[in-house]
Amino acid sequence: MHITGKHINYYHICHRKLWLFHNGISFQHTHANVADGTLLHQTAYPQRAARFREVQIAGIKIDFYDPQDRVIHEIKRSDKLEHASVAQLHYYLYVLERHGIEGPTGVLEYPKSRQTHAVTLTDVERAAIPEWESAIELIVTKPECPPVINKPLCRQCSYYEFCYVGE
Repeated sequence: MHITGKHINYYHICHRKLWLFHNGISFQHTHANVADGTLLHQTAYPQRAARFREVQIAGIKIDFYDPQDRVIHEIKRSDKLEHASVAQLHYYLYVLERHGIEGPTGVLEYPKSRQTHAVTLTDVERAAIPEWESAIELIVTKPECPPVINKPLCRQCSYYEFCYVGE
């Protein structure tokens, strides 16, 4: 099974969202926040495409990688779910290390608030990531979708209507 950055991100947000995504149920193409994030990603740093590289390796896709300084730049709309974004970036760093890149680092960028957050991979994450991968595999291969988590963040989710259609 190929685990992507989205798998890691969704694992840290909602196991139901993770299961739905992995099993091909997606509403992201119709959700306004997703469209806004895509537009932000394309327009926030227009000069970046010429300077940095897109990297696809072991099932992940890193949009902005600076090979000279070994830095991954990850753009996010806001820092509301920063723990999941940090986990996703840790996973990218982990995959790069597994493929022989020494000492990669990352930067989470929030263009709307003009903030950045440096991210490095420590031994704590190196030990946790295989556990995340195992847990993800268990969740997505279950025959039944996990239950709704019913948290405030659900209202902003692209799966909101799917999860709450009966209420």
